Amino acid sequence: MQITTLNLNGLRSAERRGFRDWLARTHDEGRAPDVLLLQEVRADADSLPEELLAPAGWRVAWHFAQKKGYAGTGVWVREGAPVTDVTFRTGCGHPRGEEEGRLVGAELALAGGGTLDAWSLYLPSGSSGPERQEWKVAYMAHLQVWLAERLASGRPTVVGGDLNIAHTPMDIKNAKGNAKNSGFLPEERDWFGQRLSEGWQDAFRVTNPETVAYSWWSNRGNARANDVGWRIDYLLASPQLRVGASSIDRGASLSDHAPVTAEVVRA
Repeated sequence: MQITTLNLNGLRSAERRGFRDWLARTHDEGRAPDVLLLQEVRADADSLPEELLAPAGWRVAWHFAQKKGYAGTGVWVREGAPVTDVTFRTGCGHPRGEEEGRLVGAELALAGGGTLDAWSLYLPSGSSGPERQEWKVAYMAHLQVWLAERLASGRPTVVGGDLNIAHTPMDIKNAKGNAKNSGFLPEERDWFGQRLSEGWQDAFRVTNPETVAYSWWSNRGNARANDVGWRIDYLLASPQLRVGASSIDRGASLSDHAPVTAEVVRA
């Protein structure tokens, strides 16, 4: 199964920048995702045209935020993927998280037997002030329990999305200058490291242990052109899965984030 995660910074904006053309290109090049995990869709059912709300060739679920034009997640399962049945799920029981549409998943019955769960997660950013950072930390604490429950279930699982945390100095251009900034705080990095110690695999790092590559660039200061970025978009695979090739499509230019893709196989 090939799984891709992408923060859209607005689905309609990404579409203007060639989102569906990019998807068609991946199909033509033989690298189409079987599952596409989307974050920050910033839309609702009333604001999306039918071709985006229910795109042909995909089984789709959305978790829109109650606030219009804000946050939200989606999961798309490609028709033709090696899947016999799909059950969609939303949320992890956190009231504010549900209001903001922070989590949506698909439980897949695989052709040939077995299952795979794929979840799209959008962790809040804490960069706009203390209240936002407090909310981020509270949601991280809730997710810590939820992620442990996913591991304890024994179900092969991928959790992908924008986690708004750069894990190590290799994952950020200016580690020293950002040491006191949300997204690279010691406690955030420790939280991420604890999830790895529990068994989650950072798919990109599994197959690219020494590669410096980023998945998000600020819109300020020509950051993308100068590759002054952060790696904050992840695919986390449970221990039941073996990670194959994993990559970041820096050239997609669909938003301020890049698509991150990994191949996963039952171990």
